[in-house]
Amino acid sequence: MNVITIEINGQQVQANKGEFILEAARRAGINIPTLCHMENFTPTGACRMCVVEIDGIRNLVPSCAYPVADGMKIQTHSPRVVRARKTIVELLLASHPDDCLYCVRSGSCQLQELAEDLGVRQRRYTGAKNNYQPDHSSPAIVRDPSKCILCGKCVRVCEEVQGVGAIDFINRGAAARVATAFDEGLNISSCVFCGQCVKVCPTGALRETSHLKRITDALQNPDKFVVVQHAPSVSITLGEELGIKAGTDVCGKMHAALRRLGFKRVFDTSFTADLTIMEEGTELINRVKNGGPLPLLSSCSPGWVKFVEEFYPEFIPNVSSCKSPQQMMGAVIKSFFAEKQQIDPSKIFSVSIMPCTAKKFEADRPEMKHDTTLPDIDAVLTTRELARLLKLYGIDLEKMPNEEADSPFGQRSTAGKLFGATGGVAEAAIRSVYYLMTGEELGIKELDALRGMDPIKEAHLQIGDLNVGVAVVSGLSNARILLDQIKAGRKDIHFIEVMTCPGGCINGGGQPIGTDIQGVTKRMQTLYKIDRTEELRVSHKNEEVQRLYKEYLGEPNSHKAHELLHTHYVKRKVTI
Repeated sequence: MNVITIEINGQQVQANKGEFILEAARRAGINIPTLCHMENFTPTGACRMCVVEIDGIRNLVPSCAYPVADGMKIQTHSPRVVRARKTIVELLLASHPDDCLYCVRSGSCQLQELAEDLGVRQRRYTGAKNNYQPDHSSPAIVRDPSKCILCGKCVRVCEEVQGVGAIDFINRGAAARVATAFDEGLNISSCVFCGQCVKVCPTGALRETSHLKRITDALQNPDKFVVVQHAPSVSITLGEELGIKAGTDVCGKMHAALRRLGFKRVFDTSFTADLTIMEEGTELINRVKNGGPLPLLSSCSPGWVKFVEEFYPEFIPNVSSCKSPQQMMGAVIKSFFAEKQQIDPSKIFSVSIMPCTAKKFEADRPEMKHDTTLPDIDAVLTTRELARLLKLYGIDLEKMPNEEADSPFGQRSTAGKLFGATGGVAEAAIRSVYYLMTGEELGIKELDALRGMDPIKEAHLQIGDLNVGVAVVSGLSNARILLDQIKAGRKDIHFIEVMTCPGGCINGGGQPIGTDIQGVTKRMQTLYKIDRTEELRVSHKNEEVQRLYKEYLGEPNSHKAHELLHTHYVKRKVTI
């Protein structure tokens, strides 16, 4: 790669020939604001916030899409450049709703930040405000087109990262906006409710459907026994939303905080991650031995399950019948736990804290009912919503003591904790499947081939007489690649783990907004450290899981287990 020298703001900067000005400037520690730019995506230059002035060139140019040249002299904050950026923000604000005090993104809105940085303190332009009606049709995501600034980031992540294409630009000129096909509600689009669009939206045009009120109401209702569970990745990411260093595990402090909020029991969803491994691992063994549909596809990620239903219905028989750990926990709380505690299941209000907006959709699915009437889960909070709840009640997470989760669903293995990162489900499954098939523990301590941020990973392991092929995918556009290979006749893969979001749950649609790839990697390394340093590393040795089978379920994949912990999926029919 040829290295050239350019000048930015009078500073000599080394740049790689062919790269864009924005990349070179950021590497040199020079900040150029953007609204539409997405790292590792082909630039569009749509927002024009990143314009710079170049000696010898008449017009301002977008730094995100303009390549460097040897000897180029650039001004990133000349009076002309600053004036142009300020005008762009003022024009955007002219049609933007004046409801910042009520907006969920107040304090984390990029448009708000730019207005602050550029000193926008008076209204120079006036015009008709955007007056589009919010779309509340989805069980997971709210769209508010009036706050959309047409940056296109949501469109790109939906199409290029997830391969879904549920939203796109419609109309032209001043009438252009982002909408679903036929401008219908998000609930009847091809949306899988993953929330990656929410993560990249710079304003409040996209947000999760809030369950905060139903939870605060339940906590204040003396007739409700309110319990809570938290997903494996939440303890790794919650701190970031509250100003704690990225990658810090706040699990013990979070348990204490949840009790201070008024939850009667605090359970760890990593427990039912272990339970999922026992059920799904046994299901895999049965399919291999008895000729069931292979490869077995994981069912932990609800966005992925809906993706199969929408785009690859021929693979529905391959999807594991296991409920996700969230739903398994909800089911055993309203059955085994309710019986042991002699509590009417209808009095239990079961809350889950998840890294994923699609978990709200999953909890509302008609297939996820206890005794066909009560939902397994009554409300779902994202990591972001939990942070808001803690602030609402004045709880300082850093000052909380470390406390353990409650039994009988508090013990977990590190294999269950690994569910938070891409590859974690597969690694946990292999550890236990190996034992269930051979009676011996897997000699390999860490399955490095299934770890890391690569979008598609594979491993082949000899388990007894069988060479087992395992594939791991994160990001649904990558799932398309593998499923198309299977459709074309590939037969060396027995189990496929798919996580809807790139990197897995640590980068889910309900996680802190604005995290870059380095931040996601820190979260992943924290999970790996937990796995490396703790003793209980396999799901089949979880004593509380063993107790649940002994006292209630019988054995993995038993009739009782199928009634409680398994479900079914079908191709959805939508009527407009």
